[in-house]
Amino acid sequence: MAKTVSSFVLITVLTALLMALSIALARHGYASFGALGARRLDGLASAASFIPLAAIYFFGVALLMILPLRAAAFVLVSGVEPVYWAAVVLFATIVGCLLARVAFGQTGALKVLLDWQFVFVAAVVGCHAILNELRRNVLLRSLALVLAIAASLACLFWTFS
Repeated sequence: MAKTVSSFVLITVLTALLMALSIALARHGYASFGALGARRLDGLASAASFIPLAAIYFFGVALLMILPLRAAAFVLVSGVEPVYWAAVVLFATIVGCLLARVAFGQTGALKVLLDWQFVFVAAVVGCHAILNELRRNVLLRSLALVLAIAASLACLFWTFS
């Protein structure tokens, strides 16, 4: 978990610095360059992108619960962890962009974090934190399989409206 927090903080700071540079360029006479940089950083991640990421992540978790050890290790390393890190990076990017906007006087920018779709980030991070415990116990593994399949199907096919 410490690696997740340190990676999150580093990516947030780097993104905030790039967004601050873009905003500063836009304010000091280079509006086209600054706006382009800010648009690119803002367009990188949105709250809606976490729903399909959560579907992929929970499908991988479901596979972890039913596959034998070697195949499960492959799915974990090659599928589940990269999707987990993608969710962490995207959320850190959003937070960094918002913090830079707040630093330049746009105090209403933090209201974006109240979007309900950020629950999917918390679900992915929370599941990843307890993933080892879920694999150890047969009862928890069975429960995790059912919940992971339900979460994956809900993220993929439910409209959430």
